Amino acid sequence: MLASFLIAIDSTILATAVPTIVADLGGFAQFPWLFSIYLLAQAASVPVYAKLCDTVGRRPIMIVGIGLFLAGSVASALAWNMTALIVFRAVQGLGAGAITPTSMTIAGDIYTVRERATAQAYLASVWAISSVAGPTLGGMFAQFLSWRWIFWINVPMSLIALVMLLRSYHEHFERHRRRIDVAGSTLLTTALVLLVLGVLEGGQGWAWDSWQSIGCFAGGAALLVAFAFAERRAADPVLAPWVFSSRVVVTTSLAALGVGAVLIGLTSFVPTFLESTAGATPLLAGLAVASLSLGWPISGALAGRFYLRIGFRFTAVIGSALSVVGAVLLVAFASAPSLILTALACFVVGLGLGLVANPALIAAQSSVDLRRRGVVSGTNMLARSVGSSVGVAVYGAIANAVIFAAGGSKLPAAVQAGSTAVFVGVAVSAVLLVACTLAIPHVAIVDEPPVDATAA
Repeated sequence: MLASFLIAIDSTILATAVPTIVADLGGFAQFPWLFSIYLLAQAASVPVYAKLCDTVGRRPIMIVGIGLFLAGSVASALAWNMTALIVFRAVQGLGAGAITPTSMTIAGDIYTVRERATAQAYLASVWAISSVAGPTLGGMFAQFLSWRWIFWINVPMSLIALVMLLRSYHEHFERHRRRIDVAGSTLLTTALVLLVLGVLEGGQGWAWDSWQSIGCFAGGAALLVAFAFAERRAADPVLAPWVFSSRVVVTTSLAALGVGAVLIGLTSFVPTFLESTAGATPLLAGLAVASLSLGWPISGALAGRFYLRIGFRFTAVIGSALSVVGAVLLVAFASAPSLILTALACFVVGLGLGLVANPALIAAQSSVDLRRRGVVSGTNMLARSVGSSVGVAVYGAIANAVIFAAGGSKLPAAVQAGSTAVFVGVAVSAVLLVACTLAIPHVAIVDEPPVDATAA
């Protein structure tokens, strides 16, 4: 819970300070990279960490993740320009790539399926606290102190999490010698970088029909094909073929991808929208985003009761439908910017996502044994990270194009038009999320013996 809190608060604390960071460092057109590079580094590293998690154990990977996140936070606090900050955010992302799937795997190890219904309330409390503390702290630092405190605050929290982990979690894991799939990891990482680069810079750094755009998209697609072939021949692939042949894993991962796309669209653009169009302070804009993060753990804590009664699939379908309702409300409210109405719409979206994310992940974990649980958890987190990284790239490209056509980022009307276009994209992503949850097959709820925390 302590380690997860690092990632939870980092997902909400930065967005409220974007206008302040841009005012200090410049580079408005680059700011989507603050989120995209973090998510890209997280997405690219998750499969490797997930494999190592099943190979050397959970504890060492958590230690590495916290260490990288701490180093990236210190470097980000000392960043001297936007480019440096983007690079250091990538280091943070590498740490998050280890923490998120490993913490989920540990929870899957030590609780049975039925016990997780209760445990979700505790795990959801992490996001509930961060949903209030993150935007509030981010707004306060940006408004009254310095945005750099957004990263300095991670230092004591990382050290506390590391100490508590070393003291409280001692596993006896049977390690296996396995060869790391370097080729597959490299191909996947490079493909994602090229695709996200093409989306972010298309229409901004170069024209959509330029050789740069064509090269990025064609190269990314070709590398994904090469990655698929490499995984078939790898002795111990980073994404094993059985992952793609499991309907449960594939459909729940697609749902996670949709969750990531919807989530990043709001957390990245709502604060800038409110600060530019409604005259909201960073603190108040942060509280609007907090309503989304608050709705998520509320429904997440109740999700266990839902899926024990009606199953994983129907719980996720209800959640995705709620996300559509919230996204449509956000589009409707965008024409008359209002802090309260925007927060209400975000809250509804958060309620929906809370009923999708955890049930989908637990359904996937319940379909495999202990030795494959790390890979399944990692695949789910990878999908969410890819959805977020590609989502913020697509939304950023849409926003930049619309804002530029409407007169530039200094005009509130232009920012309003760009934000509205992003919210429409979020609504479309939510509709696709409904389709993904409908495709999830039935997964029986069968309790397996839990693994003792000291003998995982």
